[in-house]
Amino acid sequence: MSSVSTHVLDTGLGIPAHGVPVRLSRITADQTVLLTEGATDEDGRITKWEPGLEAGTYQLRFDVAAYAAASGQSIFFPEVTVTFTITDERHYHVPLLLSPFAFSTYRGS
Repeated sequence: MSSVSTHVLDTGLGIPAHGVPVRLSRITADQTVLLTEGATDEDGRITKWEPGLEAGTYQLRFDVAAYAAASGQSIFFPEVTVTFTITDERHYHVPLLLSPFAFSTYRGS
């Protein structure tokens, strides 16, 4: 089984994005199934999702609007969705760099 983590950094404020609601779903040809949900910790991280993940396509959905409202910011993107594929048993890290008018992500380590 594989594992996945995420780290959200608010590059506009230069701090970790604490309290960002995040949902992890599995995507198949005919449906999207919510597996679990949580929120980033004080360091902007969710370090491990349960349960372990098998090979397949997954989606992290970040509720950026909720984070922006809680931190007193306005933001252009109310939601960021990152879809990725797990191909083998290892750890996958999906960082999100967030600002009021842009976002970026990459496969981390």
